[in-house]
This record gives sequence, structure tokens and C-alpha cells, in this order.
Amino acid sequence: MGARGPIPKRSEERMGHRSKQEKHSHVKAPAGAAVVPALPDPDPEWHLIATDWYLSLQDSGQAQFYEASDWATARYAAELMSRLLNSDKAPNGQLVAALNSVMGSLLTTEGDRRRARIELQRRPVAVQAPASVTAIADYRASIGG
Repeated sequence: MGARGPIPKRSEERMGHRSKQEKHSHVKAPAGAAVVPALPDPDPEWHLIATDWYLSLQDSGQAQFYEASDWATARYAAELMSRLLNSDKAPNGQLVAALNSVMGSLLTTEGDRRRARIELQRRPVAVQAPASVTAIADYRASIGG
């Protein structure tokens, strides 16, 4: 169960009858969409983990929904994360919760996207049949089976 209730299932995991509105309530976007061209570079002073997180947003599917203000929020989250990671003090629970909230508002996890009814569609992976299966299929075809 998520922090704000149960995480909704992906549309293909749901069973049963649904209204037309419910069937069309999800916004779907292809994974790995193009990024805003003027994306600000990460601060060289940031902690490596904060930099990696910030840069990972560029390759994430939800980035196609981001506006300039969302990228500014991402920079703020990365700065906050960097300060937290570079601190010699033990992590402050309230600061960690605030950071998780900011990251959640950017839809950075599958649960956050499900709650917002956004699904990133994965590109199908080409599965090649093993050679033995292909040989058997060719043999059957040659004998008319």
C-alpha cells in the first residue's frame, strides 16, 4: 500500500467491467521521449547521486510532459538531494520526506505515475525463437503439416 493509499494497477492488469470513461482515463506516452532542448546542465558541485538522478530525468518517458517549471523543480530537488548527501549530519527525516514529495511531484516512480494515471508504454522487445524451434517449424512446413 502506498503512502497515499493503494497504488492503482496498470490498465492491462485490471480485470472486470469498466465504464468508457474509466477505460479512457489514462494518458499514455511512449517511454524515452525527447527532452526540452534548453535543459540546464547539472551543477558541478552536486553530489554524484544527485547529478545521476537529475540526468536520468532526461531519458525518462514522463519528461515529455515537463515544462520549464518542472525542470526548475528538478534542479531544486537535485540541489536538496546533494546537500542531504554531502552533509556530515545524520539525515533529517523531515528533509528526506520533503525531498521524496518533490521527487513524487515530478512523477519519478512507477507508483507516482500510476496515481497520476500516466503509463509509460515500453517498446516491445523482439524475441527470437530458438534455432531448434525454427528448424521444427520449417520441417513441418516442408512435409505439409
